[in-house]
Amino acid sequence: MKIVTQVKLMPEADQAAALGATLRTVNDLACRVSAVAFAHGVPREYELRRHTYAHLREQGLGAQAAQHVIKKVRDAYTTLHANIRAGNYGKPGSKRRRKVESKPVAFRPGAGQPYDDRCLSWQYDQQTVSIWTTAGRLKGVRFTCSAEAFKVLQPYRKGESDLIERDGVFYLIATCEVPEAERYEPDGFIGVDLGIENIATASTGYLAAGRGLNRYRKRQLALRAKLQKKRTKSAKRRLKARARKEARHAANQNHIISKTIVTEAERTSAGISLEELKGIRQRVRLRKPQRVALHSWAFAQLGDFIVYKARRAGVPLVFVDPAYTSQTCAECGHVDKRNRVDQGLFICRGCGVVAHADRNSSHNIATRGESVWNAGRESRVPATP
Repeated sequence: MKIVTQVKLMPEADQAAALGATLRTVNDLACRVSAVAFAHGVPREYELRRHTYAHLREQGLGAQAAQHVIKKVRDAYTTLHANIRAGNYGKPGSKRRRKVESKPVAFRPGAGQPYDDRCLSWQYDQQTVSIWTTAGRLKGVRFTCSAEAFKVLQPYRKGESDLIERDGVFYLIATCEVPEAERYEPDGFIGVDLGIENIATASTGYLAAGRGLNRYRKRQLALRAKLQKKRTKSAKRRLKARARKEARHAANQNHIISKTIVTEAERTSAGISLEELKGIRQRVRLRKPQRVALHSWAFAQLGDFIVYKARRAGVPLVFVDPAYTSQTCAECGHVDKRNRVDQGLFICRGCGVVAHADRNSSHNIATRGESVWNAGRESRVPATP
């Protein structure tokens, strides 16, 4: 299983200058390669290399660095075309789609540059790296990271690492191949209902209320509106900083919630059942104030965190269809739109049971998860003689 680990570089002044100059150079050349690719109808990587490799070498790039620049450009166009096919830039002929299709992909001066083991080597005992730059190879560049990240980095780092610059600070994003734990046979399933009012509600009784996070997001929204009215350079810098701060805060909350759910499942030898919410933003129709809450809700990130933590722990995990889980009684199975009285209250029209709406949904998700697991696993019935 692939995960990424971030380490912070602590270069000396001359090393920092060389790293910054390298990123600016490779990204400027990547923009030129992108222009060539756009002019030739975005050819395959081999064909693009034939058009641009010699020029990159003439500009002072090493052989591996030149290859990575070309591959980075080709990967950017692959991602762009995938987003266009998925409709993420609107329908054919829309203003936004015409805009992205009418010009080549551009790269920021501090955009990430991939490095492989030929361009980058790690000295874990000294906590330093040796890295290629346009000014030559830099040796003894110190790095730091958390103790938990270092435990993953040292034995499992494999493949490419990306050098990025953020607010004058350099980071390496390292790819680690972490082995998955052997998956056990679950003793029941924990259903997890995801929402906006309550971020996650588990059938075990665990509830992660979204009140604090929603208040934080509303406060950030008001501050963004104030800064956007100013239209100054300093206001734009603050907007970028606040956007990153808000994303970090939401990611931290999602890490806490996902770890709590996976740890409980592992402790009780249970599996986890999640809703398949892909495409929810395209399916639902909401009023404008509700749209802001839905589009700022990082449910996909929370789901991804639960998935990778479950895989690392060997916890079985299944995805189920969320249709009618909020309208179905977990006790008698009666389905009625009127069962969901309001956001937090569920009253069954069939058997009269009164329950917390999200907790009732989580029990339905758990039941569906067990059905999906039983339908997919190998039969243990003895063969007919």
